[in-house]
Amino acid sequence: MADDITHARRDNRPEESRRVRLSRTFDEDAELYDRARPGYPPELYDDLAELAGARPGSRVLEVGCGTGQATVPLARRGCRITAVEAGPSMAALARRNAAGAGTVEVVTAEFETWPLPDEPFDAVVSATAVHWIDPAVRVAKAADALRPGGALAVVRTQHVRGGTEEFFAEVQRCYERFDPETPPGLRPPAAADIDGSDHAEEVARSGRFGSTVFRRYEQDLTYTTADYLRLLRTYSGHRALPEAARSGLLQCISALIDRRYGGRVTKRHLIELGVSRRR
Repeated sequence: MADDITHARRDNRPEESRRVRLSRTFDEDAELYDRARPGYPPELYDDLAELAGARPGSRVLEVGCGTGQATVPLARRGCRITAVEAGPSMAALARRNAAGAGTVEVVTAEFETWPLPDEPFDAVVSATAVHWIDPAVRVAKAADALRPGGALAVVRTQHVRGGTEEFFAEVQRCYERFDPETPPGLRPPAAADIDGSDHAEEVARSGRFGSTVFRRYEQDLTYTTADYLRLLRTYSGHRALPEAARSGLLQCISALIDRRYGGRVTKRHLIELGVSRRR
């Protein structure tokens, strides 16, 4: 049911009305999002420097910066960043978090309608946000924002098999009880079964970029019951549930973790970076 547990082939083109509605949930509690969402591994930033040219002095456009989880590390590595974020509360937190980290301008705007500056960027980066951007706009506008040879770098995340596997099998009973849209017996896919070709195909269809190079990273993160519930409260699919269903779901999950897993579970995250150079 969760927006981070999907079938092995990801759908980055949700129905427009649902995409817009779910995208707005993140700004409802930006402070919670900032505390609960994990950052990205250092290797990701090393690869952004190598593959996308996100190095000291480079001009980087970040699309959907959230509260600055990727903005701050990039700024500390010397990138000059213009970050576009549609949610005003998220953007305000990103400004606060990036203060003193380096050269960062956070713009509160929807990327689809934001007017591009005259000077092109060396890289366009979107970390766990590109699927919220209108599919008819995102790749073409990223190409328009880049200099020739500049890089589009897209980071996508996925919950995959691993960690406390028994918990993620058992917890589906909670989802099936409180969210009728949950497919019966849903399980996290194996990392090897995640197919990232949809992004490469979308970029190729634009005719504006060369081939896409991928890098993958896996993180096992351990959460207390309270921390895990905080994380779930930041997921759009959970936030969009009716209040009674959401409350029942979280109580069911909390009881399961405390009763069967000693108040602690480990979740495996797959982070995938795709980099494409503009022709």
